[in-house]
Amino acid sequence: MADRQGWLIASMPRADFYLIAKPRFSERPLLLVCELARKAFVTQQPTLILTRDFEQAEELDELLWSFDEDAYIPHQLAGDDDDADTAVLIAPPGVDAPARPLIINLREQCPPSHGDRVLEVVAADPAAREGSRLRWREYQRLGFEVNKHDM
Repeated sequence: MADRQGWLIASMPRADFYLIAKPRFSERPLLLVCELARKAFVTQQPTLILTRDFEQAEELDELLWSFDEDAYIPHQLAGDDDDADTAVLIAPPGVDAPARPLIINLREQCPPSHGDRVLEVVAADPAAREGSRLRWREYQRLGFEVNKHDM
């Protein structure tokens, strides 16, 4: 079953791998993360973005303000008292964040806790794709429905 935006509503947990191929995203992979966050916000899905490090979290925070002057996506770095009220939380390693139904994972490992859906953004670099294959198999082992999308 699909929602109004075309995102599938699954009865089992789902992991979607977005493989970056287009030059627009290969040059700035965080643009794809912004697009996914916008789509989640429009469909009213509270989202947690797990970044690789604090620098990536700050870069994404800035980019969400500026990537599209017509889009406003309420977001913040995780760790404040109002985390539960913010549509999109950005969490670097070591920062606790409340569970969310949708997780965008930019880390090398699967999230320690899973929502209903995990989005994996995979860079065009062949070395990065090897780690994504390991995560793919881990999600399958955990009973997730796993899908791939070429971007």
